[in-house]
Amino acid sequence: MLMTQRLRGSVSRVVDETEAGKGRATPSRKEAEAARKARLKAPVSRKDQVKRDRAAREEIRAKQREALKTGDEKYLPARERGPVRHFARDFVDRRRNVGELLIPFLAIILVLLFVFASVNPDWTVYLTNIVYPVIIVSLVADVIVMTRSLRKELKARFKPEETKGTIAYAIMRGMQLRRMRLPKPQLKHGEAMKAKY
Repeated sequence: MLMTQRLRGSVSRVVDETEAGKGRATPSRKEAEAARKARLKAPVSRKDQVKRDRAAREEIRAKQREALKTGDEKYLPARERGPVRHFARDFVDRRRNVGELLIPFLAIILVLLFVFASVNPDWTVYLTNIVYPVIIVSLVADVIVMTRSLRKELKARFKPEETKGTIAYAIMRGMQLRRMRLPKPQLKHGEAMKAKY
């Protein structure tokens, strides 16, 4: 996540929150002093400072884009980070969801409606009045089955305060086409999940 800190009045600098905290080596005194001097060094102009900030933001975004492809927890955006979200992603990705087939299925039906409208108008009524409700009912049933089993698993593995918003997150992921999901799916259909997250 990107944040800016106020430094010496109106000049700000970009801070990479993904690198804060544990998980990185403590810099030596020499490295820390060199970094501090570089931060305190006043930019030549406001324009140069804007360029530096833009370059720093772009570097952080590039790390996040790469993490969304590889699943690297360190650089993922805050919304995608943590063991609970990782578990929810794997839970959704390993099962076949009706939601991920919804857009292709609706596109096929739309094409069929145009084809049958000119050949036999009765077929368009059949498709509209019967097939659409069947799709919606099957989608709702699949979401109910998924959320019930996900709730059960979350309750067994995590504390209740850690799982807030996870059900909605999983439903939204289940509605996306598999190849369009970010972070990219790490498990294949039917593949076993990790024992611990």
